Amino acid sequence: MGNRLILDQMLKALTNNVYYQPPTGTLMHYPAIKYSRSSIDIRHADDGSYNQDTSYEIIVIDRNPDSPIVDAVSKFSGIRHSRHYTADGLNHDVFNIYI
Repeated sequence: MGNRLILDQMLKALTNNVYYQPPTGTLMHYPAIKYSRSSIDIRHADDGSYNQDTSYEIIVIDRNPDSPIVDAVSKFSGIRHSRHYTADGLNHDVFNIYI
């Protein structure tokens, strides 16, 4: 969980509107960053787990198609841009990062 809190701090440095796994119906304020755990990569050896890397999906949501938040997130170490889409007049940029 420690790495998730570091990620949370990094995201909150970009906007106050950061939501971790928000429940359906949560009222979000934009621009916003929504993120959630997407997978855990577990490495095994000698009948045990010796390393775990957690992947998070980060979605930057902004009315501005040229959001400076997208640019800032894209500079995080080890991040990959997955896709962009528009819904309800909002631009969504989806990233994946292992931490």
